Amino acid sequence: MSTTTKPPVKDIRRLLFAAFSGTALEWYDYFLYGTAAALVFNKLFFTDMNAAAGTLASFGTFAVGFVARPIGAAIFGHVGDRYGRKVSLIITVVMMGATTGCIGLLPTYGTIGIWAPILLTGLRFVQGISVGGEWSGAMLLTLEHTPKEKHGSYSSVPQLGSPVGTLMSSGAFAVVGMLPDDAFYSWGWRLPFLAAFPLLGFALYLRVRIEESPVFRAMQEDAEREGPPPAPLVEAFRRTWGRMVVGVGAALLGVGGFFLMTTFIISYGTGELGIDKQTMLNATVVGAVVEIVVIIAGGRLADRIGSWRVCAIGAAVTMVAAFPAFWLVDTKQTPLVYLGVALGIGALSIPYGPIGAVVASLFPEEFRYSAVAMSYNLAGVLGGFIPLIAASVTGAAGGASWGAALLLVVVAACTVGGSVAAGTVLRRHGSLPSSDTLNAKVAA
Repeated sequence: MSTTTKPPVKDIRRLLFAAFSGTALEWYDYFLYGTAAALVFNKLFFTDMNAAAGTLASFGTFAVGFVARPIGAAIFGHVGDRYGRKVSLIITVVMMGATTGCIGLLPTYGTIGIWAPILLTGLRFVQGISVGGEWSGAMLLTLEHTPKEKHGSYSSVPQLGSPVGTLMSSGAFAVVGMLPDDAFYSWGWRLPFLAAFPLLGFALYLRVRIEESPVFRAMQEDAEREGPPPAPLVEAFRRTWGRMVVGVGAALLGVGGFFLMTTFIISYGTGELGIDKQTMLNATVVGAVVEIVVIIAGGRLADRIGSWRVCAIGAAVTMVAAFPAFWLVDTKQTPLVYLGVALGIGALSIPYGPIGAVVASLFPEEFRYSAVAMSYNLAGVLGGFIPLIAASVTGAAGGASWGAALLLVVVAACTVGGSVAAGTVLRRHGSLPSSDTLNAKVAA
C-alpha cells in the first residue's frame, strides 16, 4: 500500500474535535431516546397498557434501534470502505439529527392512536441504522490519522462523545423535568429532541471540513492500479469471522453495561424504588462526569500497558463493583444513589475508553470499516436488549436488584474473555497499520 505523511498537529486537533463533536451529537440523540423510554414513552405512546407492560414495550422500541445497527453497519461499512470514511460520517450525522428532531414532532397515542408507537418505532429504527455506521467511522478516522503508539489515548477522544452526549441528554431532561408534570408530559419532553435540529447544523459544519483518512486515500491509489477489492463485508466474514466474534465480546460491556447503568437504572429507581425522577436524572449526570475522567485516564493507561489489558482489567473491576453499585442505589438515599450510579458507570468506563483501538486493531485496512462496524454493532444488538432483560428479571424477582447486578457481572465477564482473546490474537498476528505504518499488513 502506498505511504503517506502524517497530518500536521493542528489538523489532528481539528479532526479530533470533529470526531468528538459529531459523536457527542449522535449519542445525545441516541441517549435522549433511552431517557424518554424510561420516563415518557411508556406513558404517552403505550397508554393502553398497564405500567409494567408499558415500560417493557417502551424498552422494546429502545431495543429496536440496536437491531437496526447491524444493518447500518453493513450499509455504512460498505460506503466507508469503498467511498470513504468522511462520506459515511456525513450521511450518518444527518440521518441521526433529522430523525431525532422528528421524534420531538410526533403526535402521541392520545392523538393518532396506534400510529404513534408505530411511527416512534420506525424513527428509532432509522436512528439505529445511523449509529450502526457512526461510531466505527469516527473511530477509524481518528486512528488512521494518528501514530499507533498513541492509539490508546487518541481512541478515547471519540469515546468522550458518549458521556458528553449523556450529560447533554440527561441535563436537558433534568431541566425540562423541573416543569410541572402537566407541562412536562404535554410539551416539555419534546424540547430536548427538537434541539437536535440546530445541533445537527453545527456537527455537519465540522464534518465537512475534516480530511479523509490517509489509509483510505492509499486504498484508493491501490484500487486504481489493481481494481476495487471484493465486497468488504463478505471478505470480513470470510477471512476474519473469528476476530469479529472476539470484537463482539470485547465491546459488549461498553454498550450493554452502559445502558444497564443509565436507561435501566432510571426506570428501576423511579419505578421499583419510588425515587424521584429528578434524583435519578441527576445521578446519571454525576455518572457521566465520572465517565469522562475515567475514559481519559483509561486511554492514557492503554498507551503504557496496552489497550486490551486495560479493557480486561476494567471489565474485571466491573464484575466486582456490580452488586455494590446496585446496593447503594437500593438505599434510596440521594448521596448513595449518586455514588452507586457513579461506581457502576465509572467501572465499566475503564474498558470503554480504549475499546476502539482494540477492535480496530483486529482487522486489515481493506475491509476494516465493515468489520469494525459489524463487530461493534453486533455487540450493540446484544446490549440493546439488556435493559429489557434486566426489567424482566427484576420483575420476576419481585423488584429486587440482584438479577440486574448479576446480569452486569455476566456481561463484564464476556468482555474479560473478549479482551484477553484480542490480546492473544494481536500478540500472535500483529495489529493494524496507522498513518505512519501503512505498509504493514494484518494477518488474516
